[in-house]
Amino acid sequence: MARTTRIFCVSTLYGAATLAAALDAGLFEPTDRRLLLVANNAANPEITPSVDAMPGFARIRERFDEVLSWNETIAPFHPGGWSPRGDDIPLWERHIRLLWDLGEDDVRLAVESVHLNPALALCQLFTGAPVDVYADGPESYGPTRDKIDPLVGTRVDRLLHLDLVPGLTPLLLTEFGVPPVPVPSEAFLKVLAELAELADGDEESPAPAAHGEQAHGEQAQGEQAHGEQAQGEQVRPALLLGQRLAELGIVGEAQEEDLYLGMVRGAVALGHRTLVFKPHPTAPVRWSRRLEDEARRLGAELTLLDGPVLAEVAYQRLRPALVVGCFSTALLTAAGLYGLPVARAGTDTVLARLAPYQNSDRVPLTLVDAALPDLADRSAVESWSMPSAERLAELALLLKAVGFAMQPKIHPGLRGEAERYLATRLNPHTWRYFKRRRLAALALPGAVPAQLAFIPRNAAVRRLARRARALKRVTGKR
Repeated sequence: MARTTRIFCVSTLYGAATLAAALDAGLFEPTDRRLLLVANNAANPEITPSVDAMPGFARIRERFDEVLSWNETIAPFHPGGWSPRGDDIPLWERHIRLLWDLGEDDVRLAVESVHLNPALALCQLFTGAPVDVYADGPESYGPTRDKIDPLVGTRVDRLLHLDLVPGLTPLLLTEFGVPPVPVPSEAFLKVLAELAELADGDEESPAPAAHGEQAHGEQAQGEQAHGEQAQGEQVRPALLLGQRLAELGIVGEAQEEDLYLGMVRGAVALGHRTLVFKPHPTAPVRWSRRLEDEARRLGAELTLLDGPVLAEVAYQRLRPALVVGCFSTALLTAAGLYGLPVARAGTDTVLARLAPYQNSDRVPLTLVDAALPDLADRSAVESWSMPSAERLAELALLLKAVGFAMQPKIHPGLRGEAERYLATRLNPHTWRYFKRRRLAALALPGAVPAQLAFIPRNAAVRRLARRARALKRVTGKR
């Protein structure tokens, strides 16, 4: 009987923690071998730490028989841009089976973002291998980013996802009838606790101090849980989360800096005098000095939490009084898994700038904007709680309408629900989630301003409108 090998592909420590939690919860059937395939998708992987070099990885490593490098396997190609040519697939599969000592093993795959490389390339190489997809962020509540080859999509058995918003059902991969399976929050929190424990025991692990007091990373685990120090109670800071907005082209560097400065001002306005800024693990730190100066000007103190540490590790070490971010996944884990007060900042600006409409960041951005309180609204921040069943139902309707507008060809069955939502719920607030041009392109309600709704929706009127726009462009150039 052939040996069975399951290959788990990861590119982030957060994803590796999600897989570890799924394994601990018994969501994967036993196999003869477990191989962890690490891919470094950074723009410059040669100078960017890989997952297996991150603090805390050693604890996750214990769950696998061997760790392999996808970058080394396909060198000199970049993991994000390489996939095998159709004619070369048999040759590549034989090469990899020999390189990884797979022989004639029955291979099963667990991958992230199956529509993108390296996950897609791996699925193409092992034709016929059953696939589990795992999602470690709120993107799972939105549509599949691109149309997937049915030869890959029909092999996906399950979508494993973190239950970031309990009661909300993922839309990802539903076009193939893939059932969503939540990874138990208890198992995920246990893995994160292991990472925090190992980081606290690492002398090189960053541990910010506030007002000259001892850093939490130097305390005993029990004291950390209560936010106390041996010589008095530690001030619980406001934790500000950075992202890679400029690096991903979502906003410019100046706009991203302004967003973080706004977080500082907003947190201080709510009465916080001890602030900690945590940049994205792979983002370069450009703004720390200006943020420190701005905090000092406002009578507060800001400390930089540098180094590739997960935000969830910082939650356990600092127990922040408030977590502020734009649309980071860590905002949802803070609220849903750790019960911490949260606030969003800058989502309205990013919603207005995000392009194209199909951008996969639109769903997490929409979810955070609709579900979490605005930093500038003190009463909303102080009274916020997890969405009620009624509010969750509204969120689900909103995300289906946004999902259809993003990917109408992938989810044509959502048109009716999108039309009903747009016909009955468009108002000055919900308009921020849609673009009139996009609605017009899809012939959805809201494309025509209310004051022009008397105009018949027929082909002749649309032709006249197109001719008028064309004439305006021509005359405008003269």
